[in-house]
Amino acid sequence: MSEQIHVAVLMGGWSNERPVSLMSGNGVADALERVGYKVSRVDMDRNVAQVLAALRPDIVFNALHGVPGEDGSVQGMLDLMGIKYTHSGMVTSVIAIDKELTKQRLVPAGIPMPKGTIVDSESLYSGDPLPRPYVLKPVNEGSSVGVAIVKADSNYGDPIARESKGPWQEFDTLLAEPFIKGRELTVAVLGDKALCVTELKPKSGFYDFDAKYTDGLTEHVCPAEIPADAAQYMMDIALRAHRLLGCKGASRTDFRWDDELGLEGIFVLETNTQPGMTPLSLVPEQAKYVGISYEQLVDIIVKEALA
Repeated sequence: MSEQIHVAVLMGGWSNERPVSLMSGNGVADALERVGYKVSRVDMDRNVAQVLAALRPDIVFNALHGVPGEDGSVQGMLDLMGIKYTHSGMVTSVIAIDKELTKQRLVPAGIPMPKGTIVDSESLYSGDPLPRPYVLKPVNEGSSVGVAIVKADSNYGDPIARESKGPWQEFDTLLAEPFIKGRELTVAVLGDKALCVTELKPKSGFYDFDAKYTDGLTEHVCPAEIPADAAQYMMDIALRAHRLLGCKGASRTDFRWDDELGLEGIFVLETNTQPGMTPLSLVPEQAKYVGISYEQLVDIIVKEALA
């Protein structure tokens, strides 16, 4: 059946995550061709609607990361054009990329997340919004873009100096959250099943954008070497977050765990509706662990979206 299906793989775009999206998209396109789909590769520019209208694909595989591929904009366009697409729909995408909206959806349902506050970047130059250590991050960027950990001995200054390099120079408002010490873990959900838990061990410092996407900077321990009850708890939470947000296809929920506190120390940081599909990415790695090849993974995501 698959040879009759025409998939346009949408990648690239103009977000901070463009290079990663191109890696994801080309990997997906190669795999879909191996499975037997007809594939068109679309490096998204401002004329993307005209390009897709001319191609007339049966479905779009959304391999974009960041804005506008992850924030509901592209999803809304595809809805208006009547073109089916992979991953989450418009409303889910709008909520999930916004860390504050995500909290408003998940926390009342019992999902543990750090208490945060939205701050004007300008206010940081006169004083800290929270006791140090705390984390500052953009409200609606993915992949640890623009995240800063402000510690007592940080070189940002006290208070933060205007000339210090950080997200306050790029974004007018930021989310401030208490820093949760401990371990960085993540769970992928595919369809309606949590796959496994991976622990991320950056070779130095913090699991930031460079650590995520530069080969050799982060060790992936898959499956994570953690107690079975903690692993099951995270997998249950990731699946609940996936369902509460209305995610489709693949999602990935990221955690911090202060293991000295047991299960009480587990907190969700975010749920990513457009997880990476590069060779270094976590979803393909977890799929492989549970016996799903990369080709099977992209095929499953396309077939779910077509259904």
